[in-house]
Amino acid sequence: MTKYILTRLVFAVPVLLGVTLAFSFDINISFSVLLISSALALILLKLQKSTKLPNDALLGLLAHSSLAIGLVVIGFLSYIRFDIMGLLFGDILAVNKRDLLVIWIGGAIILLILKIIWKPLFASTVNYELAEAEGMKPEKINAVFTILMAALIAISIKMVGILLITGMLIIPAAMARNLANNPKQMIIISIIGGLLAVVLGLYSSLQFNSASGPSIITAALVLFILSMFNIKKLKQLKK
Repeated sequence: MTKYILTRLVFAVPVLLGVTLAFSFDINISFSVLLISSALALILLKLQKSTKLPNDALLGLLAHSSLAIGLVVIGFLSYIRFDIMGLLFGDILAVNKRDLLVIWIGGAIILLILKIIWKPLFASTVNYELAEAEGMKPEKINAVFTILMAALIAISIKMVGILLITGMLIIPAAMARNLANNPKQMIIISIIGGLLAVVLGLYSSLQFNSASGPSIITAALVLFILSMFNIKKLKQLKK
């Protein structure tokens, strides 16, 4: 599962291209980011089949090329003013009621679809060939999961920021991996850890007047470090 997530999280980098297109054509940022991230994700899946290049090369090619295009486009948007630091690192004050509605509805849809595809998705991560033999269509499930990750990145961009989305998605899951004994426990613990990181991060942001995005990531990192002590304790008990 970690391999799947890390592969898709590379598409947090080209989000800048989606943002610039949103400002260029005056469309919703989340919608624009979803389109760009989904398109790049599907292009990656296609290239993985049609070329012999390793995944790392393909990921780097797509991610950094789209990032460069986004920066070039920004250079031509001198007539538009927007908070680039807020986009890169997140700004909770930039979130409005419409954004909250998108987050709630989008999050609910993502969770519903994930529940539907969970069994074949988990089976394909354990043994891709066996899942294919069982008729679970892991290739299609892989594409759906990729789009779900793109959607999650799109609805989170304003709160966490482009550069910190990857950390917010990976760190709670890594913390849960240290504490969980099975995949279901890992999901529950990662959700609780993510929510706790947001609450602690926003509280520290309010108290110390720091940026919301980095504060949330720092809180998540602290929780991960605390989970490491639990691992050491378990190892000592086994000895």
